[in-house]
Amino acid sequence: MSEIGELGLLAELEGRGLIAGVEHDAAQIGAAPLGESLVATQDALVENVHFRLDWIDWRALGFRAAAVNLSDLAASGATPQALLVTLAVPGSTLTADVIAFYEGIAEAGVPVVGGDTTSSESVVVSVTALGHSARVPGRADARPGDLLVVTGPLGAAGAAFRAQRYAPPPVRLDEGRSLAATAHALMDLSDGIAVDVGHIARRSGVRCVIDLDAVPLADGAVLEDVGFGEDFELLAAVAEPQGFAVVGRVEAGDGVVTLRGREPYDLPGWEHFSR
Repeated sequence: MSEIGELGLLAELEGRGLIAGVEHDAAQIGAAPLGESLVATQDALVENVHFRLDWIDWRALGFRAAAVNLSDLAASGATPQALLVTLAVPGSTLTADVIAFYEGIAEAGVPVVGGDTTSSESVVVSVTALGHSARVPGRADARPGDLLVVTGPLGAAGAAFRAQRYAPPPVRLDEGRSLAATAHALMDLSDGIAVDVGHIARRSGVRCVIDLDAVPLADGAVLEDVGFGEDFELLAAVAEPQGFAVVGRVEAGDGVVTLRGREPYDLPGWEHFSR
C-alpha cells in the first residue's frame, strides 16, 4: 500500500469494477424530498493516526468527528439530516469520556440516529453523514477560464499541529450551498491544497494553477502549513469569485502547477500510506 497509496488503490478498485462513483467528496445516491438528491459520506478517525488523546479532549474529538464529515456534505452543497456513529474504545475508557464525545458531536447540530459501539485496543471513530442536495457539482466539470476560490484561510491545522494541538474544523455548510448553485467543481481541503486540487485537475481533464502568494493564511500559519491538510475549507472552480478569495485558475492541459513569486514551487501534501 505504501507503494501505490490511497489514490492508486482507488484507481485499481475502480478499474476492476469493485467500486463506483467514488470520484467526489460524497456519494450521490438517489432522490430525496423536493426532488433533491440523497448524499452520503463516511470518514474514520483512528487514534495515533488522525488524533492523539494527549492533544485533544473527548468533547473536541466528538465535534471533530462530526465536522470532518459535514465538510464533505458542504462540498456537495448538502443540508445534513442525520449521523450514524460507530465508536470503538478500550474497556478501560471512562463512561464520562464517552458521554463528552457524544456531547461534542451534538455541538455540530445534526442528530445521531444510529451506529454501533464495540471494544478495541485503541480508539476508532467512524461517522456516516446523510443529507440532501439540490445540486452536487462534484470534481469533474472544471473548465479552462474558471477561477479557483477558497472559503477561508488555510494553514490553521498545520500551525496547530506544530503546537501539539488540533484546530477545530470549520463547518462551511452555508458557503457550500451557495457555491454549489453555480460552481463547476467543488470539494473540501483535507490533504493540502496542492494534492486536493489534483483531484479536480484529473477528473476534469484540465490544468489547475495555484498562486500560493494569493492563498489567505490563518493566524500563526506559514506557507508550509498549507500543505499539511485538514483545513476543511472548500475549494471551488467558478466563473465568478462570489466574494471568496481567488487562489488560482483553471487552464487547458493537465496536472497541477503551484507558483510562488510567479515561479514553480513544490508544496507537498498529505499522502495516505506514505506519511
